[in-house]
Amino acid sequence: MMTETTFTSGFDSTTQIESRLQQMINQGSLTLMLSIGYRTGLIRVLGEVDAATSEEVAERAGLQTRHVEDWLAVMTTGGILEYDSLFQTYRLPAEQAAVLLQRGRTHAYAASVQWVSLSGKLEDEIVTCFRAGGPLPSDLFSQLQSQLLEDNSVSIMNGLFKHVLPLVPRLIMQLCEGRDVLELGCGAGHTLIELARTFPASRFVGYDSSATLIEKASRSVAEEQLENVTFIQRDLSVIHAIDSFDLILALDVLQDQARPTRVLDQVLTALRPGGTFLMQDLARSRNRELNLQHPLAALMHSISSLRSMAIVDREQNADGSRWCQEMALQTLQELGYESIDVHTLPHDLVSDYYVASKPRGIAS
Repeated sequence: MMTETTFTSGFDSTTQIESRLQQMINQGSLTLMLSIGYRTGLIRVLGEVDAATSEEVAERAGLQTRHVEDWLAVMTTGGILEYDSLFQTYRLPAEQAAVLLQRGRTHAYAASVQWVSLSGKLEDEIVTCFRAGGPLPSDLFSQLQSQLLEDNSVSIMNGLFKHVLPLVPRLIMQLCEGRDVLELGCGAGHTLIELARTFPASRFVGYDSSATLIEKASRSVAEEQLENVTFIQRDLSVIHAIDSFDLILALDVLQDQARPTRVLDQVLTALRPGGTFLMQDLARSRNRELNLQHPLAALMHSISSLRSMAIVDREQNADGSRWCQEMALQTLQELGYESIDVHTLPHDLVSDYYVASKPRGIAS
């Protein structure tokens, strides 16, 4: 018996598809050059001047004029810059600068475009995973993520203090008074180090499975002579703490775990009664139709795919690659968390933010 099928959408004509592919290739090239412009400081320089020649831009950025001229040509043809043919000067319009350089905004898109170029470094390994199975080298993936976080640190910290921490009532006041905080998947420690600077009365501990990143974080702490933050290399599913922390952070890390349920169980044990768990995770639903409605659906699924490659085959039947909002909520409820809320924040379109607490009067 034939069954009726419903596909997500119809196809355009061959001509329309060809035109769309041309646009994708063009925009991909522009995205790469935007990333280069951000990392070399060219976008920042153009945001500081009204208009400038290629020589002036190169001099202010400390870069080679020839390569800067080529970059400016890409930005102009890509509609990012304006060009005055009479004076041969380039200008970054105020509207473009506001979006790219975070003026009056929480999110700096010039930093976010680096995800494309950084993930491109893994292309050979990704092809190998498709052909022979995984896993993707998890330490390499962690280091690339850490580099992205480091380059985006200003945007991330602005979002943390403006949007994320206020999700928990009185949390900022409590941190000023002094609390014990653990971050899972701390990477090179950028978030915890900033928190340690801002809240000297609180005590901070960071766990990460990458020895390279923990070593980098520890060096940063030593250089700044911070005494209220410590970094430890540890498997996140083995926290080894009971009723020890007032706040536990897991920012963009649960989906990278082979056994996120085990991690959440350990988190509940490590929290003090009444303690808070704050989790950021990819805004992915198990309902693919809902995902298709997301404005950054392709980016979100690309991130999810890379993360699943980093954990697949590390453990048989690992559930991290299937992690989604519905699964996260169900797991938090079944483990015994209370006051569970999910938030979508304006500075981060691809993430959900969960706030949950350990019941008061229940010690582990």
